[in-house]
Parts: sequence; structure tokens; C-alpha cells
Amino acid sequence: MPHLPQHVLKELISVLGSEKVLTSPVQLLAYARNWNPITRDFASLPDVVVLPESTEEVAEVVKIAYKYNIPITPRGGGTSMAAGSIARGGILIDTKRMDKILELDTDNMVVTVQAGIPLRKLNEELAKYGLWFPYEPESKHLATVGSVIALRSDGTFGIRYGKAEQHICSLTIVDGRGRILKLGHRKTLISASGYHLHWLMVSSEGTLGIITEATLKVIPLPKYRDVAGFAFPSLNTAVKAVIDILSSGLSIEAANINCRRRFQFYTHAYRAKYGREPKIPEWTEAVLFLSFAGDEDVVKFSLEKSESIAKKLGGVLIEEKEIVRSWWSSKHVGRDPPELRFRWEEPFPDFKQKWPDSQKTKRFGAAGVSVPPGKISEMYRKYLEISSKYGLEVLGMNVYFQHPNSPHVSISFAVWVGDSEDEVKRFYMYVAEMAKEAVKLGGSISAYYGDGEVLVGLTEIEHGDSMEYMLKIKEIFDPKGILNPGKKFGESKWIPKEFLR
Repeated sequence: MPHLPQHVLKELISVLGSEKVLTSPVQLLAYARNWNPITRDFASLPDVVVLPESTEEVAEVVKIAYKYNIPITPRGGGTSMAAGSIARGGILIDTKRMDKILELDTDNMVVTVQAGIPLRKLNEELAKYGLWFPYEPESKHLATVGSVIALRSDGTFGIRYGKAEQHICSLTIVDGRGRILKLGHRKTLISASGYHLHWLMVSSEGTLGIITEATLKVIPLPKYRDVAGFAFPSLNTAVKAVIDILSSGLSIEAANINCRRRFQFYTHAYRAKYGREPKIPEWTEAVLFLSFAGDEDVVKFSLEKSESIAKKLGGVLIEEKEIVRSWWSSKHVGRDPPELRFRWEEPFPDFKQKWPDSQKTKRFGAAGVSVPPGKISEMYRKYLEISSKYGLEVLGMNVYFQHPNSPHVSISFAVWVGDSEDEVKRFYMYVAEMAKEAVKLGGSISAYYGDGEVLVGLTEIEHGDSMEYMLKIKEIFDPKGILNPGKKFGESKWIPKEFLR
């Protein structure tokens, strides 16, 4: 039975209708977890789940919560790796019914959508007009527009198109009082007017307001794409290759560097399909994957030029194209419909990808930090040391280049995590220590999955006295502190207090 007073439930039903207010334990259980590692018996339930279909309905829900001082947790696709949409009681707002395209302005290359639309659904509709929203994480089939903005998630194509802020013209939000606010500059990215308050919503994780609508820049769908993989004897030379390729004037569409271990993880689908291990030189320490897109002749020239640059640095082209395309399909294509695939892209059958077939016994967990490009090798050494210190099996490192035409990176330092209480605790200690090391090297504690609950308590290590200003900003937008409490700010539920000092 819900813990909210009956009169509150009646008010919610009066503004939404009974079919949009969920209270049964079976219904609530579906919202009990995110993707972050937890013990097998972990469950954190909201008191009630609501399913609004418009900005106005969200506002009515927040007004009720504000009146009775009830915490609110917004939720997109539920794929958070930092427990960002875990509700510990209160009202959970599930945005999945807010999945409509409100306006497509092809002349001005912008689209206005409700925040609950999944990225894949958006691009399926845009493809009918030859358009594309080039912000696609691996979770694109579930991840929503609102959630990737609120988390500032990584996308496959970050080195060319960047992160969320490069695409947002304007946002509609509901603040902590239930007020509807329009933030941004309507249909243009270019403005020097006022404060750019819509950028405050990027990586805010629903702690300042609930994003309900977004007007986004879109681009023409590329005509042609091809990919290449290069084996390098060191991480440093792989990073140098990316810098030199950019310096040559080429426009890379996507770039990833895998350590040797992570490469094996991403070729799980290859092994499932072909029944053999992929072949790379024995001396390989890093594998660089690149994609280029555009006119066919430009793409072919870009691949040839990239190969010549890689060779000068000791890199070797991975000749077996099937390996590289298998990696691309496993990582990016998934189950894309034909109109969103290129001529050589084939989705792997269900349960033949790395998710979930490669994780039958243990869960994937990661420290998702950022460090300056010249510190990647040093951070990799710390990764091996710290994972060993806490007795965690290394899965591998993946470097995502996430800023347009630059070598600035987001890095996943992944480990395998079981569901025993001891191993989960050791995982969160590992994440905390990796976060501290990233800051020491001039980086950030979180690069692609936000702070959530996982990194609460560590934010002050990175931000210091500026935390005072962040909390004042939150108070302006959320005076009663009801929006996603316990996320970004507060006390850790996972890491011992003495470790955070």
C-alpha cells in the first residue's frame, strides 16, 4: 500500500485520471532499479508513479507535491548508471507517455519534441524527411531526449557533433513550484542575450526542473559512412593519431579507443556470429576505431589519409573489416530499422550482442571520469592499480572523444561486479577512488552518467567553494528541495563518510 495520504492520491487522480496513477506493488517494482551495480535484494520504490502526457499535467503534479512537501523523481528510459532516477519514496514521474513530436521545421532544421521521446523513435521519424538528430548513446532505444540532456550523456558522434548543449535551442521545464518556464532562444542556437538558463538544465539530473519539451537542431542524414580500426602499440600513440588526424583537416564522425581488454568485450558479438576470436597483433595495447560520414569520395579519402597518419605513428590497419564492422554493429547499430542503417550494417540477432549475453554472471560497472588527453595513460595505470586493490576483475577501458573537433574525452573504466553486498561495496569504493584520482590529474569525477546517488559526497572534491553557488541556484528553482532529492548533493548512500574526507 502507498505511504502517501489518501487525499494526496485523490488529488493526483483528479488532475491525471486513475489510469495514469500507479500504486500497486507489482507496478511500482518495475521502477525499483537503474543500471548501476546493486545487491541482489536491492529495491527502492516510489510511493506512487504518475504517467503525465503533457507539460501542463507535469505542472499540476508538481504543484501538489509542492503543497505537501513530497519528493519528486523524474524518470526517462531508466538506464542510468548512477541511480539518477531511483526514487526513495514520494512521487516518480515517468515521462514515457510524453513521446510526441510537436513540430518539425524542415526549413530551419529544428524539431520540437516532448522530453519522453526515445532517441531511436525520434530518428526513425526524422529519417522520413532525410534528417537526423546526431546524439545517440548506446542506450538510444530507451534513452529519452529529456534524460540525455539532464545527464549530459555521451553520444557515439561526440567528436563531430558534441554533447547536449551543442544541440539545444530552447527548453520547456517545470520548476519546483510547478511553474512552467521557457528557457533558451526559440529556434536559434546563436544568442548573446541574457543568461543562458537552458544550459543550467544540462547535467542537472532533474534537481532544478523537470524538462518537458525541447527544441533541437537537426541535420541532414549522412549519405555514406565507413569505419576503420587501427592497432597501436600504446595508448599515447592512439591518442596522438586522433590529434594528428584532426590537425590534418579531416572531420571525424566518431572516435573510440579501446584498451586490448575492452576490445575483446566489444567483439563479443563477432565471436557469437563467427565462432572465432578476432585477430589483432600480439603487441597491441590500444585499438582506435574511427567512422567518417558524408559524400562517398570524401569518406574514402578520409579513410586513406587516416591510415597514412596512423602508420607514421606505428599503427596498423585491422585488415579484417568484419571485425570493425562487427564492433560498430554491436556498439551502435543494435536493432536499427533498415532506413537508419548503411549498406553494410547488419544488426545482430537478439541475445547475440554484448548486452546481455556477455553479462550472465556479473554486471558491467564503470568509473566514468574525464581526464586531460595527455593524462589518459597515467589514469589507465591508476585504473589497473585501484581495481586490483579492491579485488575487482578488469573489463577494460573505452575512451570516447566527446567534444567537437578536439581530443577531449570521456572514459569508461569498466569492471565486473557481482551482486553480493561485499563486492558491491568494493565497487563503490573503487569508483570513489577513481574519481579522486581524476580530479588530481586535472579532470572530472563524472563525464557521462552524471552524479546521481553514486557520486554524491564527492562533488565537493571537484567543485570546492563553488558548491555554495550551486546550492543557491537550486534553491531558486526548487525552494523546498523536492526535485530529485539525494542526487548530486547530499550524503552518499554507497560510500563511507570517512572515505569522502
